[in-house]
Amino acid sequence: MNPKERESKVREETTEQAKNARNKAREQAMEPLAEVPEQAMESLAEVPEQAMEPPAEVLEQAMGPLSEVLGRAQKAYAAYLEAEKEVAKAYKETEQQAEKVYKKAEQEARDACDESMRQALKRWDEAIEEAWKDRSEMIKQAWKVYARGAR
Repeated sequence: MNPKERESKVREETTEQAKNARNKAREQAMEPLAEVPEQAMESLAEVPEQAMEPPAEVLEQAMGPLSEVLGRAQKAYAAYLEAEKEVAKAYKETEQQAEKVYKKAEQEARDACDESMRQALKRWDEAIEEAWKDRSEMIKQAWKVYARGAR
């Protein structure tokens, strides 16, 4: 709600309160006059509402401090909303940083795992190659032994 709408609303509420007070005063004033004829009461009810409203100058004078308070309240609320946005932004940035650190650590772990797997496969291949060499050497020696015995 903008300041003019608030001021209008406050003005309406003030006018409404003034009308209620006038009506109450009218009722209280009429109680002791029980003997007043009904015609006089009807003529009192016909008094135009505009004649009973306070002048605009009085309302403006009353609205000055109220407008000032409303202005300060609006500024405070705007500051609150801005602070709320900043807090949300800070949380979001912190969350993004944490996610970035997590992904970096996850990638480093994945890289370390991949390197360990490469090294293990390399050792496996070397072990198999060495085993084939040893096997071939053993077969060669077995043939030599067999050949000596067969002669």
